[in-house]
Amino acid sequence: MHAFDVLGDPVRRRILELLADGELSSGDVTTVVRGEFGISQPAVSQHLRVLRENGFTTVRAEGARRLYSVDPGPLKEIDGWLEQYRRFWTGPLDALATEIARGRRERRKAAEENG
Repeated sequence: MHAFDVLGDPVRRRILELLADGELSSGDVTTVVRGEFGISQPAVSQHLRVLRENGFTTVRAEGARRLYSVDPGPLKEIDGWLEQYRRFWTGPLDALATEIARGRRERRKAAEENG
């Protein structure tokens, strides 16, 4: 499965968001995802399996629990692929940051003159 096929699913993206903050048990992931998406425990398990089999997560056993965490490898590969397209948004974002800073300076200056 291609990385973008894996990440194209909103449930799998949400699972990765949850795991980005640290390791979670499959039960903890299931509780959140079931509450947000209304899907069954087996469906959540299937999504976890897809993430694991495609290298996006790792799993380790701790007694009866399965603890999942993000494996950054595939995300780094995606980031590398996106590098060729960053030029389309880096310049506009830099320009936006400049305009925001300019607006703050102007507001501060106006407040000092009126204050």
